[in-house]
Amino acid sequence: MVPLDRIPSRPQPRSPTGQLWGTYRLRGGTAKYILHSSAGAVRSRPRIPRGVEVDRGSRVTVPGVRRHHHETLRHARYARGRRGGALRSTPTGEERKDRGQAETNRTACPVESEKWLTRLNVTVAQSAFQTGRRVACRRAFSNKGCRSRNPSGMVARAEAKNILFDADSRAKMQIGINKLADAVGVTLGPRGRNVVLEQPYGMPNVINDGVSIARAIELQDAVENAGAQLIKEVAGRTNDSAGDGTTTACILARELIKFGIQVITAGSNPVNVKRGIDKTCDYLVERLREKAQPVSGRDDIKNVASISAGNDSFVGEMIADALDKVGADGVLSIESSTGTETTIEVEEGMEIDRGYVSPQLVNNMERMLCEFENTLVLVTDHKLTAISQIIPLLEKVSQTKQPLLIIAEDISGEALATLVVNKLRGILNVCAIKAPGFGERRKALLQDIAIVTGGEYISKDLGLNVEDVEMEQLGSARKVTVAQTTCTLIADAGSKEEIKARVSQIKQELERTDSLYDTEKLSERIAKLSGGVAVIRVGAATEAELEDRKLRIEDAKNATFAAVEEGIVPGGGAALLHLSTMVDDFAASLTDPEEKMGAEIVRKSLMAPCRLIADNAGVEGDVVIEKLMPMSWEMGYNAMTDEYENLLASGVLDPTKVTRSALQNACSIAGMLLTTQAVMVEKPAKKGGSAAAAAGGPPGGFGPQGMPSGMTI
Repeated sequence: MVPLDRIPSRPQPRSPTGQLWGTYRLRGGTAKYILHSSAGAVRSRPRIPRGVEVDRGSRVTVPGVRRHHHETLRHARYARGRRGGALRSTPTGEERKDRGQAETNRTACPVESEKWLTRLNVTVAQSAFQTGRRVACRRAFSNKGCRSRNPSGMVARAEAKNILFDADSRAKMQIGINKLADAVGVTLGPRGRNVVLEQPYGMPNVINDGVSIARAIELQDAVENAGAQLIKEVAGRTNDSAGDGTTTACILARELIKFGIQVITAGSNPVNVKRGIDKTCDYLVERLREKAQPVSGRDDIKNVASISAGNDSFVGEMIADALDKVGADGVLSIESSTGTETTIEVEEGMEIDRGYVSPQLVNNMERMLCEFENTLVLVTDHKLTAISQIIPLLEKVSQTKQPLLIIAEDISGEALATLVVNKLRGILNVCAIKAPGFGERRKALLQDIAIVTGGEYISKDLGLNVEDVEMEQLGSARKVTVAQTTCTLIADAGSKEEIKARVSQIKQELERTDSLYDTEKLSERIAKLSGGVAVIRVGAATEAELEDRKLRIEDAKNATFAAVEEGIVPGGGAALLHLSTMVDDFAASLTDPEEKMGAEIVRKSLMAPCRLIADNAGVEGDVVIEKLMPMSWEMGYNAMTDEYENLLASGVLDPTKVTRSALQNACSIAGMLLTTQAVMVEKPAKKGGSAAAAAGGPPGGFGPQGMPSGMTI
């Protein structure tokens, strides 16, 4: 008999679902039993020392397994010979018979876990290779010898985790929070700097936008990265709700967490401290709304946009002009320009993303357009295919000598041929387009068109037919321009009350939706109903400057709409600084001393934005705060001119909605983190992976620039 040593194995086939099989492998001179599953998992069994000789049919009690649970080795008799340095195994005829029988008996046998494997029949593989240092065994299961507690045969196994507790977890996360806040904080204020962001491909971005910087940060340490992700959530939520103020929100959250960890480490109850923070936040939000002033005119809009764009008066002037043309309910779209100049274009009327159904209907052959004035409009969701559907209407329209625009779900067959023939013969000036949108959104858009044109929506749901349409049910448009892919309606016949009611209804839907796609489409519908769409085409000399300018204009646009919605407050961090002076009166009404600590945390944190704006301007922040504390609400520090002045009069303004969102989101995340007692992160993978991974590059053998390893441009 020969011990289990240096006998190579042949590859083991995968078993059907629910089956398991095993192999013996040599690791450091010890045969180790490995349990394989059809799901790809690997389970380790206790080791069998080198030199153990096992005769056929003998039982080996495996250490670590419950009593009476053994493994039966069918045989372990080998012959070893050397021919030209190669290792060989010579099975006997009886061993070949046993091997064939084991292959037949290997059937699915569900097990609960490796600890409950019993009486496993093991067959040692008989093939040998020239190189290799493993011993392979195929295990055949017998239904009689295997008892199961898990009918599914699946074994659940979680990934290894690292867990940190108490002060260690909070301190480690605070390191990541500080890294993110420091990177974002350099952009705060009129004298803030830019940050360079490396891209997977192409040129790096040089930007001043807080939320874009926060989203690009991923830290190597898992616990630190968890803290950074929480602050990233503050920036993202503030950007979604107000569109600006993301840097202020990150700075506030960092300060709240820093002072909160100090009092919790000293022994305060984090739950009571969080309760004090929440109560103080609610009180300050109410006071902020009381102090807010509504936007009074074009100058306020210009000032808000200019401050948000980094004191760029050109951007403020351009956004003010756009809002004058499209109104407060209009839509501002930002696109890249092919040139170096930034321009603005206003699209009047309602634009529909559908063109004519046939080029034979155009009347301007040079530009391939169909242009009508004082046009009748039919709006329906019927499919027009038969000539009998439209003949009664065409006869009535031909008597008025007015052009006709048909908007229907589909126009084809005899109906389309009739329109083309009458158009070519000069009997009718008619054009037809398909209804925009799909499904329920199509019906809503058709109703919008009917309201704007002052007509009636001929709907199948209401039992209305095109054959029975009267002239009074048709809408009218002052001008209609139909291209190959778009149609623009300029209509004045719609009732102002109906349009206003429709806009209010869509705004209610906008408040209830959580989908970004639905939000965009509902905003477009509001703009088409209320005025139009202004397109700002941004130009720049280089790609890096273009991206930075687009982000600044996007912030200015969002800040402007936020100011129109909830009003304005003094900018430059002055509003938050003056709110901190109101905390003492509120804290006196709290009875719990730990809740008072929470109020004190909020009071000290509200000074941070003003301090950082002064620091970025090269001025001592604490000195600025001491001078501003006794001043009135509208007074503040203008970092651009280095003067203390009335910020409302000088045009340094912040939208109330931006300040409110930053305060609420920062207090929310800070309260959640302060009540954290443990952090659980995935355990780092062992070293020894691919070269690209070891070098810090992306997985899959790619370098930092996205190219395959070893390749350059």
